[in-house]
Amino acid sequence: MSTFIVNYRNFTPIVEGLRACGYTVIENVWDPSEEDLRDCHGYLICMYNGIKRPLRFLRLHSRLQRHGIPLIAWDRDGPWHKGEKAWRLWLLKHVRFLDIYATHTLQDSDRFAPVVMYLPNAAWTHAYHLAGVTLEQLRDPNRYRYDVSFFGRLDAAKYPEMRERAAFFSELEQRLSRQGVSTCLRHSEGMSLSEPIDFIQRSRINLSYGAGCDDGPERSWGLPERCYGVPACGGFLLSDDRRHAEDDFVVGKEWIHFSTLDDAVAKIRYYLDHFDEARRIAEAAHARVMKDHLYVNRARSLIDAATAWRKRVKEGPQSAPRGWESIPEMWRRDAG
Repeated sequence: MSTFIVNYRNFTPIVEGLRACGYTVIENVWDPSEEDLRDCHGYLICMYNGIKRPLRFLRLHSRLQRHGIPLIAWDRDGPWHKGEKAWRLWLLKHVRFLDIYATHTLQDSDRFAPVVMYLPNAAWTHAYHLAGVTLEQLRDPNRYRYDVSFFGRLDAAKYPEMRERAAFFSELEQRLSRQGVSTCLRHSEGMSLSEPIDFIQRSRINLSYGAGCDDGPERSWGLPERCYGVPACGGFLLSDDRRHAEDDFVVGKEWIHFSTLDDAVAKIRYYLDHFDEARRIAEAAHARVMKDHLYVNRARSLIDAATAWRKRVKEGPQSAPRGWESIPEMWRRDAG
């Protein structure tokens, strides 16, 4: 049976997805044994952990190259890149650490690896699912507790990158309250695994605004995980505008977004007044997520990318590497 190595701590969803595709997963191994590599199809790493130890990162890449195994990074925090130091990002762009760069946004992506693939977030069905409630039951307007809701990080003092989000929701709540619209904005810390599902399914409109990956000079095009999780639970999602939404959903039929605070207020009023239309969109989005946007779908994409890379390697000579071999001999000697 083929294996996949996942050196990406606490990323259970993709581990489950790979296993669902029939792969044995070896987790959090920096120095795989020869046995680990014998039937290894690909190695997935968190590049932010890797670049903090660049020489070890390069040694790993060099070893995987000798075994014909692609080194893949999945970046779920572009284009802010977790606020990584500029010199480390420069290294990632100028030295060949990776074979495949998978990313939830194609911003600032063209130089991290010779192969770049769009790989968005997804719905983790362990956390986001219907929980025994049917889509038909969600069509009943009397089952809802809130008009508008949001749960997530809202503590701007603890999470400075969420200042804009906190300010937006504070102003939105005041404006909706003056119009008689009920809101519930919850900080997500301390919520049990089952609470978000009930929260989503008791809210006529579930909002998404802001993300940690927006904390930089340019707003991310990528969709946060909630944009797949809310539809997976059958909820109606109203999100801030995300450029990659049109790659994952049919805008207007499966996806509704707003551009400004005024636009958010107007669309909230519209979909509260047009409940049946909101439910049609929610059900279409649910079907799309369950078909195309689960972590097993992302696992298949990673497997396919690794397969294509391995095929290219077998078919012809590769260009000269820019990785371990490009580092001065004295550095390599010192790295042991």
